[in-house]
Amino acid sequence: MLVVTPGQTMNVLLKTKPYSPSTTFLMAARPHVTGPATFDNSTTVGLLQYKTKKGRHYISPPASSNFSFIMPSLPAFNDTNPVTNFSMKLRSLASEQFPAKVPLKVDMRFFFTVGLGTRPCASNQTCQGPNGSMLSAAVNNISFVLPTTALLQAHYSGQSAGVYKPDFPSQPLIPFNYTGTPPNNTVVIKDTKVVVLKCNTSVELVMQDTGILGAESHPFHLHGFNFFVVGQGVGNYDPINDPANFNLVDPVERNTYSVPSGGWTAIRFLADNPGAWLMHCHLDIHLSWGLGMAWVVLDGELPGQKLQPPPSDLPKCWS
Repeated sequence: MLVVTPGQTMNVLLKTKPYSPSTTFLMAARPHVTGPATFDNSTTVGLLQYKTKKGRHYISPPASSNFSFIMPSLPAFNDTNPVTNFSMKLRSLASEQFPAKVPLKVDMRFFFTVGLGTRPCASNQTCQGPNGSMLSAAVNNISFVLPTTALLQAHYSGQSAGVYKPDFPSQPLIPFNYTGTPPNNTVVIKDTKVVVLKCNTSVELVMQDTGILGAESHPFHLHGFNFFVVGQGVGNYDPINDPANFNLVDPVERNTYSVPSGGWTAIRFLADNPGAWLMHCHLDIHLSWGLGMAWVVLDGELPGQKLQPPPSDLPKCWS
């Protein structure tokens, strides 16, 4: 069994067994849901067919609809155990000759809470959140607002004032029991804040799911970089004991990875790509509610560490 989250890709190496020619196997897939949602609960299937070898050529078996298969036993839609077990077993192909390039020395550490929240409903609207509020989403209680001027344009031109603020919090402003009883105040702050990093800064980031309005898995995607998943767990992250179990030898390398429902994920990456880079949940509705943030990476000293100017023929979509 394998698990693929929204926005994630996976390469699979299939080693066939010496079955007889024209053998056919059934593959099945179904969604995994961790929160209250309306979704397609059907199961999709596909066929893996062996070809028959004749001389130097392989011939596909004739198409037929007279197949009879036993549907495999799949986990329940909301069964998180198989997903957790699969994710915890992922490893890279690192070796002594080709070690994983996971940063061993950390320059900056961040702790982000990710999850849902609320905002006051406008007087001319009818909202379906708790007590008539509007559903929203936030990282460290900041609900990200896309500016009308592109982040990269503002950064490159040096005119970021009025576009974004470089003071995104490195940890929650008000700590609480993240997977326990939620705080009484669930209102989030709408703003455009970023984290500014020097070039070649090694970053460790722990993303913690919250139980505000219900725990849910969030597939986070980081633009501009791959990162190493060095740890994950259920419940609240323990900054004293959990780092001792981080995998710094052969962690899996990703650009998208799910923060488990009611749990946490720890990643490391090297900020060696100058520019403005979004990091956001890959569930469309959560992205539209503001579940994201941005990293601004400054130029480095070497020629290859400079943000290049836009091409002269770049179509402009701003005034």
